[in-house]
Amino acid sequence: MASHDIPIGANQVSLAALNERSREIFRQIVESYLTTGEPVGSRNLSRILPISLSPASVRNVMSDLEHLGLIFAPHTSAGRLPTELGLRFFVDALMQVGDLSDQDRRSIEAQVAGTGGGKSIEAVLTEASQMLSGLTRSAGVVLTAKHNVRLKHIEFVRLEPERALAVLVAEDGQVENRVLNVPSGLPTSSLVEAGNFLNARLRGKTLAELRTETEKAVAEGQAELDQLTQKIIATGLASWSGGESEDRQLIVRGHANLLEDLHALDDLERVRSLFDALEAKRGVIDLLGRAERADGVRIFIGSENKLFSLSGSSTIVAPYHDSTGRIVGVIGVIGPTRLNYARVIPMVDYTARVVSRLLAP
Repeated sequence: MASHDIPIGANQVSLAALNERSREIFRQIVESYLTTGEPVGSRNLSRILPISLSPASVRNVMSDLEHLGLIFAPHTSAGRLPTELGLRFFVDALMQVGDLSDQDRRSIEAQVAGTGGGKSIEAVLTEASQMLSGLTRSAGVVLTAKHNVRLKHIEFVRLEPERALAVLVAEDGQVENRVLNVPSGLPTSSLVEAGNFLNARLRGKTLAELRTETEKAVAEGQAELDQLTQKIIATGLASWSGGESEDRQLIVRGHANLLEDLHALDDLERVRSLFDALEAKRGVIDLLGRAERADGVRIFIGSENKLFSLSGSSTIVAPYHDSTGRIVGVIGVIGPTRLNYARVIPMVDYTARVVSRLLAP
């Protein structure tokens, strides 16, 4: 289900490099970190291990694990924490991803599917990210393409001699207005004709599909339109399509969850850095866009992506699909590297499936 974003390389550790004793000690270090965020020492480990080992024997194994780059000793403690490489190794090689409980499934279905009736796609996605944020105590994120909405109606309304309002109504109820500059002295009949031309072709189409069909009709001379009307149509479609920067929409919910359970000033700085990254949406959009290129859950841990290298955050996202099966966005969570991966991964995956179902009635 899960795929990662870095190739297996020389600095990766194979499972075969660890014997059973080493795996068990490493697992306990990671699971303790994911639960408490605190380093764990050899004395505590020797007490909780299912195998009988002295603290000295545990220390020898920890030394080997540290040499492999899987754990490290923070300067404030004699205990050990997993490195980012160690977390990646744990997620890929040791972690058992459980199935969701019936209660979790029902909760996701009720909160996401319950918003479906008559609500806009954006409302459904916002609700889904809010729900994921609440269930995982992280920030919920959604990346969606604005141009994927299907259209219902277009109208052009004159505001001033050289300005008109272009109104676009989507099938899901979203309404978007744009102010256009129009030639002075433009007859009202051109605005009406432009609206009629587009409305005759748009029902059920996306903006990109309508634009392609319109350009083709004009180029092939199928449309008896004067130059002014053609210009209004082209200007209107261009304004809705927007530039590259407006093509993607980022929805983030639950920032406050990231402020919980901070252990030190370093943690506060880490979260501040993450907030800065989320504010500069372009980088987050580029990162999440990479997750659209593969089916299944994607996991980015810490500095595996440059965007979050300072904040040491993890991102778990999965793509969702429209009615044609095409990937149209991603949904997931951003949180500290000590996310409960085994629980969050299936939760994100199932939420993406529920959203896909809602978009493909």
